[in-house]
Amino acid sequence: MRPVYDLVLQGGTVIDPMTGRHQVADIAVTGSRIAAIESRISPPLAGKIMDVSGRIVTAGMIDTHGHIYEHVTGRFGLNPDLVGVRSGVTPIIDQGGPSCMTGNGIRHYGAEPADTRVLAVLSAYLVGGLEGHLYPELYGPGQTNIEHSVRAARENADLVRGIKAHAEVGGVSRWGLEVMRIGKAIAREANIPLYIHLGQLWPTAADNPDIDADELVRELLPIMEEGDVLAHPFTRHPGGFISEETGQVHPVIWAALERGVKVDVGHGSHFSFDMAARVMAEGIVPYTLGADMHGYNVRMPSVTDIEDRQLNPFAGVSPFNLTVAMSKLLYLGMKLDDVIATVTANPARMIGMSDTLGSLQVGREADISVLDLKEGDFTMSDNSGVRVTARRMFVPEFCLRGGTRFEADSPLVPPLEEVVAA
Repeated sequence: MRPVYDLVLQGGTVIDPMTGRHQVADIAVTGSRIAAIESRISPPLAGKIMDVSGRIVTAGMIDTHGHIYEHVTGRFGLNPDLVGVRSGVTPIIDQGGPSCMTGNGIRHYGAEPADTRVLAVLSAYLVGGLEGHLYPELYGPGQTNIEHSVRAARENADLVRGIKAHAEVGGVSRWGLEVMRIGKAIAREANIPLYIHLGQLWPTAADNPDIDADELVRELLPIMEEGDVLAHPFTRHPGGFISEETGQVHPVIWAALERGVKVDVGHGSHFSFDMAARVMAEGIVPYTLGADMHGYNVRMPSVTDIEDRQLNPFAGVSPFNLTVAMSKLLYLGMKLDDVIATVTANPARMIGMSDTLGSLQVGREADISVLDLKEGDFTMSDNSGVRVTARRMFVPEFCLRGGTRFEADSPLVPPLEEVVAA
């Protein structure tokens, strides 16, 4: 019998929140497309069989918060494939690296050469994410251009999925919320979401040091509309979901969520177990999850200026990647299928690509992630110094990107012994 399919992923636990599928099944791939999903596919029909029994098989995981504009953003940007396919992730969204001046660059130097599918949220600022927004003087309202940013978003509509701006006390002490209003104007004209960073980035201005973080949040939220996104709900920095006045979630946060604003966990060096537990205890569940890895919060083997990088305000020392961030949500009480949804179905909907991404369906491109959910005693930490012991840990094994296999061999995937209790 001649093979009908090029390969079959055999015996994995297929979890697809978009279709409601959660079952042991075989997935057949022909060329770059999913050809069949059945409870059992006869082995002679497969040109090649990959045994994934005991593993979780999902649609290609989507990392909603990457910094992968390599070289252009200085030491901040990582190689897209190290964060992407070689970490088990098939699409990754660069957050605010490109701008109207450098938007075409991420196509030619990011999306085209990478095996990973590269998408982007365009910066509202002319300079984009140079050195990870290290220099606050480059990020005021005078360093924006609505017309040119809208044009760049439209000209790159296949890549650009939103507009990025920062609502944090350092910027507000200098310029108020004008950049947020400019970002919203760009997003509205380009017909894409506004993606807002919460939590302090920069020191407050010397002549205006006493900014009320709660008042900032109260003034920001009315700007945001259905489909817009609030990032870093679990930030350890001032200006997040938890009011400094009451110790509870801001009422305006609830109002924003009720009208359709979404919540993206950009993990990064911002993530706090304490804040996450407090926010989730009040009933707020993350909609999407991004790793927020960049050159200052992960360690590349080739880097020689580690001490200098650790002086950066965005530095972090706690080892993590997307699957470690997923493991933290599992530890915090989210159900398995809901965690999977934060990196598949939900981000696909958030960026308006649910017809092509985020689900395992016959005829779709064969972007598939294969994970091991290990059991044991694992230590996880955050950059506030909190350490917890978890019983389950996601580990990426490999992915298919358009039917081609990529091992999860990135040096940015923390070796399991780094998070095993001593």
